[in-house]
Amino acid sequence: MTYEQAGSRAVPDLDLAGKHIVLGLSGGIACYKAAELCRALIKHGATVQVVMTEAAEQFITAVTLQALSGRPVYTSQWDSRASGGMDNNMAHINLSREADAIVIAPCSADFMAKLLHGRADDLLSLMCLARPIESVPLLIAPAMNREMWAHPATQRNMAQLQADGATILGVGSGFQACGETGDGRMLEPPELLEDVVSFFMPKVLGGQQVLVTAGPTYEAIDPVRGITNLSSGKMGFALARAAREAGAQVTLVAGPVSLDTPRGVTRIDVKSARDMLHAVETRAQNATVFIASAAVADWRPATAASQKIKKDGSSETPQLAFTENPDILATVARSPAALSGQLFCVGFAAESQDLLENAQAKRLRKKVPLLVGNIGPDTFGKDHNTLVLVDEHGSVELAQASKLALARKLVKEIAVRRAAHLAALSTRSESHAT
Repeated sequence: MTYEQAGSRAVPDLDLAGKHIVLGLSGGIACYKAAELCRALIKHGATVQVVMTEAAEQFITAVTLQALSGRPVYTSQWDSRASGGMDNNMAHINLSREADAIVIAPCSADFMAKLLHGRADDLLSLMCLARPIESVPLLIAPAMNREMWAHPATQRNMAQLQADGATILGVGSGFQACGETGDGRMLEPPELLEDVVSFFMPKVLGGQQVLVTAGPTYEAIDPVRGITNLSSGKMGFALARAAREAGAQVTLVAGPVSLDTPRGVTRIDVKSARDMLHAVETRAQNATVFIASAAVADWRPATAASQKIKKDGSSETPQLAFTENPDILATVARSPAALSGQLFCVGFAAESQDLLENAQAKRLRKKVPLLVGNIGPDTFGKDHNTLVLVDEHGSVELAQASKLALARKLVKEIAVRRAAHLAALSTRSESHAT
């Protein structure tokens, strides 16, 4: 979500502004989810043209989809209505030429087989076959019974469709309309929306392995009490999503937060700073980008009581002794991978005052190429943020926006700066060699 400066009313980020999506429905009970998906695509800026098979009309009416999309729904290859500004009775040609992508949701096992063999006996299959493959991508959201999904024929069809250039969006797992439980149900509309948005994002981190830390850490005082901070983890989770959208394989090491894992991201849950360090060190060896956005506790109780510390009626106050936690960012920045340039390290500084001065000092102290600063009390738990990027050349401010919008901007900055960093290291290496 993004927030208007004039007030707190939230409006969706227009991630799909300017995109025209043809939403195809084949037969299946999951057609009811297509209504919500259609609405979500439009809320995020897309225009949507719905095309339905005869089987799909058994599960949801064209009237419903027309009301949601604001456009006439096409159901027949013999539909004589004009499309694409042309009155040639060739909807299968005109509709495909207008599209930025065709999304089949739900895509039944039968329709997957039809696509695989190039059968074209209805408008939707005709349109998919007639689409310009290089300019109109095909995204498929399968939906079927778990046995149908697991059948070797379906799995072969899926693999061949991918080889032919289609994008398979995957399936969900859980209770199915038939009463069985397992893989094969169509992904939920928010998941499909996230996948469609991700599909269109520039792949500036394609092939990279990104490691992100997020949220607070929790340092135990006794079995029921501990020391933590107000970090919600939202910025780190947004960065994990943005990095995945940019084409990276992403691992997210998360402190104790209540947030859903971004689509396609591997999540490791930890509690304490030491837990987080162990999880990071284990995975940093294979990473190419490390983004330390977690608000890690600087100190922890020297010893945690084995039982709850209780009031006993005396006036004595329990005394806590503290010891310093390991510095995760500095530790990774000193690793051979970081020093060689294989691993590009990005740190975060959550300050309460003197943001620029403190961020610059922290960057030098941690010895990282890029440090991102923000004012903690202004952003913890909120959906928006303001960032300051500090490197050896100075600082750049990213104005207040939603955390996801800022994460996408930051990921682009990281991609550019990483490339420049590698080039600089290569130049230095060559000059030393001569």
